[in-house]
Amino acid sequence: MIESHSSPSASDASSNDGDLGLLLRRSPPSSVAAEQALLGAILTNNKAYERVSDFLEPAHFSDPLNGRIYEAIARRIERGQLADPVTMRAEFEHTGVLDAAGGPAYLAKLLTAMVGIVNAGDYGRVIHDAWVRRQLIDIGETVVNNAFGARPDLDGSDQIAASEEALFKLATERGQEGGFVSFTNALTEAVKVATKAYQRTGDVVGLTSGLRDFDKRTGGLHPSDLIILAGRPAMGKTALATKIAFSAARSILRDAEDSGEKPKGSVAIFSLEMSSEQLATRILSGEAEVSGEKIRRGDIGQKEFDRFVRVARELQRLPLYIDDTPAISLSAMRTRCRRLARTQGLSLVVVDYLQLMRPAIGTKPDSRVLEISMITQGLKAIAKELSVPVIALSQLSRQVESREDKRPMLSDLRESGSIEQDADAVMFVYRDEYYLQQRQPKDSAYDSNDKFQVATEEWQRKMALVHNKAELILEKQRHGPTGMIQLYFEGEYTRFGDLDVIHE
Repeated sequence: MIESHSSPSASDASSNDGDLGLLLRRSPPSSVAAEQALLGAILTNNKAYERVSDFLEPAHFSDPLNGRIYEAIARRIERGQLADPVTMRAEFEHTGVLDAAGGPAYLAKLLTAMVGIVNAGDYGRVIHDAWVRRQLIDIGETVVNNAFGARPDLDGSDQIAASEEALFKLATERGQEGGFVSFTNALTEAVKVATKAYQRTGDVVGLTSGLRDFDKRTGGLHPSDLIILAGRPAMGKTALATKIAFSAARSILRDAEDSGEKPKGSVAIFSLEMSSEQLATRILSGEAEVSGEKIRRGDIGQKEFDRFVRVARELQRLPLYIDDTPAISLSAMRTRCRRLARTQGLSLVVVDYLQLMRPAIGTKPDSRVLEISMITQGLKAIAKELSVPVIALSQLSRQVESREDKRPMLSDLRESGSIEQDADAVMFVYRDEYYLQQRQPKDSAYDSNDKFQVATEEWQRKMALVHNKAELILEKQRHGPTGMIQLYFEGEYTRFGDLDVIHE
C-alpha cells in the first residue's frame, strides 16, 4: 500500500505563521523591577554592593540606564567614597545620565522600589540570570542565521564548533563563581594530596611518564599542568611524546588490572602531523623491536612479523585514543576531550603540535603571535577544566642552527612570549649525535690522507661519546627544579628510554 503525503494545508500554514509571529513578539528575559530594587538597596546602604560586586557587571542590566547608574555607583564605592542619593544626584546632573529618565526624580523612584537590603544578592542573581538567558537567545539566533547561510565561509562542522565555542565562552565568562576558599579547606586538600603522595611507592605523585629520571625530577605528570615539549626537526619530539603517552596508558591499564576494574582514565593524542596509522606503527615498532622502516617496506621475516602481531594484540587493550584531524580547532579539541572524559575518563592529553592548530572557530586574531597566545591559553584552560596534564609539542625557530652550541633556550620558542608565560613546564629534547653526524669529515677537505684519517678518528671518538644519547632540558618548571635529564635514544626503533649512566 502506497501512502500519500499531502502538502501542508492553508490552515496549517497560517497556524505555523501564527506560532512564528508569537515567537517573534516575545520579549527577551529581563527584570527591570529587580534592577531598580537592587540600585535602590545599594543607594540606601553601600554594603549591599558587596553582595553582588563579585559577579554582577553593568552590561548585565537589561535597561542601559540602570547599567550606567550601577557603573557610576560602583565607581564611587570602589574609590572608597559614599554613593547615596545626594552624592549621586550631583554626579548625574553633571553628566546628564538621568535626563532621558526624567531627571533626579528617577533616583526617588529607585529608593521606593527597594524592598530590603538583605535581598540585594537575590536581586543581583535575578538580573544576572536574565542576562545569561538573553545571551543564549543571541547565540541561538546566530546559529539559525549561520545555518541559513549568513556565514558561507563556515561549513556545517565549523558551525557546530563555533556554536560550542560561543556556549563555552558564555559558560566560563558568565561570572566569577569561585570566590575565596577558607584556609582550613585549602589545608585539607593539601593534606589529601600529601597523603596520596606518601602512600605511593617511589617518587611519582602524578601520572608516570615511563622515564625514571624525569619522574624523579618532576614527580610525574600533574593535573591541570600545561607542559611544552619543544625541539628542532629530527630531535625526536613526537617519539618522546608518544613514549610518555604510551607509558601513561599502560600505567592506567595496569592499575585497573590490579584492582580488577575497568580503566578509570585514558590518554588522548591529537596528531595533527602524522596519521593514526603512522603513530600506531611507531609505537608497535618500539614495543616489538622491529624497525619501522622495515615494516613500511615489508622487509621483515616471519619471526619478526609474528612478534609484531603478538604485540599488537597485547596493545589493543590500552586506553589510548588518537585523533589525527589536521588543523583541528581549539573548540573542536575541547569538545572531543570533554566527550572522552565523560565516556572513558581522561588522564592525559598530548598535542602534536600546537603550531598546526587553529584558534577557536569565529575568532580572527590580528597576528600569528596573538593566535598562538589564544591557543596556549585555550590548552591551559582545557588542562584546568578537565584537571588533566596537557603536553603540547612546539617548534623552535631556526636561530638555533646559527649558534655553535645548538642546545635550545626559552627564547628559541616560536612566538615564545605567550608559550613561555602560559606553560607550567617547558622542556627541550636535544641530540648532539644528530648535529655531529652532519659534521663527518670529507677527504676532499684535507690536503693529505693522514690529516683526513686523524680528523675521522677524532670524529668517531666524539660520535662514540654521544651515540644513542639524548638530553631532555627542563628549562622551566613552576613546581620544582630545572636542569638536564639524560635519556637513551634508539634511532632504529625511534624510541626513548632511561639512560643508566651508573652502570654504562
